[in-house]
Amino acid sequence: MTPLVPMIEYEAAGAEVRAVFDDIMATRKSDWINNFWKVLANDPATLKRTWESVKQVMAPGALDPLTKELIYIAVSATNGCEYCTYSHTASARAKGMSDAQFMELLAVVGMANETNRLVNGLKPPVDPQFEPR
Repeated sequence: MTPLVPMIEYEAAGAEVRAVFDDIMATRKSDWINNFWKVLANDPATLKRTWESVKQVMAPGALDPLTKELIYIAVSATNGCEYCTYSHTASARAKGMSDAQFMELLAVVGMANETNRLVNGLKPPVDPQFEPR
């Protein structure tokens, strides 16, 4: 797939972009920048804002890092984002996701999408037992 804007390689990046790229590599303990960040580098402010948000949201918290990656895969698959599905599947595998977990995750995603569409079409009222007290 050809990107709609040029990919900014590290060597061609300005100081502001290099600073974000350096932080990405340091945080991820990696020696390369993936293509998503390279295309975002066409707008340094968007690159920095997006990276800071991703770094904050994906950091360990009430949800462990693998669970966050599994959620990211589920949303990416549902939204049809091939790049994100591949990227976060690789990240989840690096965090210990097995093939069995991946297949079960996709089964849950498929089931949720099916039942969501049925509910959206049929419009049943929400049961009072499901509502917060």
